[in-house]
Amino acid sequence: MRLSGLACALGVALVLAGCGERSQHQFTDEVLLPMTPVKNQGKTELCWAYAMLATIETEHILRGDSVNLSPVYIGRMLSHHPSPNAEHPQRAMGQTLLNMIGKYGIVPYDVLPDDATPELVTPRWVFMLGARYTPQEFAHSVCAPDEYLSLTSWPDSPYYRKIEVPVPDNWEHNRLLNVPLDTLRQRVDRALRRRHPVCWESRGHAMSVVGMARDEHQTPYYIMKNSWGTSGPHDGLAYMPAYKMWKDMIAIYMTAEAYGD
Repeated sequence: MRLSGLACALGVALVLAGCGERSQHQFTDEVLLPMTPVKNQGKTELCWAYAMLATIETEHILRGDSVNLSPVYIGRMLSHHPSPNAEHPQRAMGQTLLNMIGKYGIVPYDVLPDDATPELVTPRWVFMLGARYTPQEFAHSVCAPDEYLSLTSWPDSPYYRKIEVPVPDNWEHNRLLNVPLDTLRQRVDRALRRRHPVCWESRGHAMSVVGMARDEHQTPYYIMKNSWGTSGPHDGLAYMPAYKMWKDMIAIYMTAEAYGD
């Protein structure tokens, strides 16, 4: 079913409300990766940009680096990278974020934070450690070309080939590697246990997966870094039942290193 309206902000509200209702459960975190502060996409439909950037940020933290990146900059660059979806021009997928930072670059979050007003000028330069970079040069330092794999599990198409996922948000016609669902689940679980985040997308929302947990009944959950601010029982994180994550999954993004051989 195709979600409409502000889907990234509202389309999975019932799903996450369900997770919130489960907050009376006793969760045991098996894996919880470090992360930058939870951001707030507000009324935008940029969840895909927030989720993919959050994944890149956590990956850098685990390498001993620290970057905090601006989804607002990506929102502004969409004027140069127009979607054919006139009703929802901000909707896209994680691969779109990777494509956009390769073309337009990225800037730090503190330069263009979530509450940046239109009067705050889009920067032409990034200043870091006494050096000056273009946004494109800065982006290449935080995400190398082809560093991330775009993955899906589409049973109607051949496995281990790249396919165009037939969903409206894939208006760039990006091709994702099609992997059997059990294999993809094993790769994601292994990546998290080896301390690599992944980016998860459904038809209605995208979040960064930063951990794994179980409740008192040993029911497995994934810990998701959301982009709706820090309200809620888990300070902006969501505990999503594993069956729900895989049932709704459209795309997964992780580094080639995280995916492994």
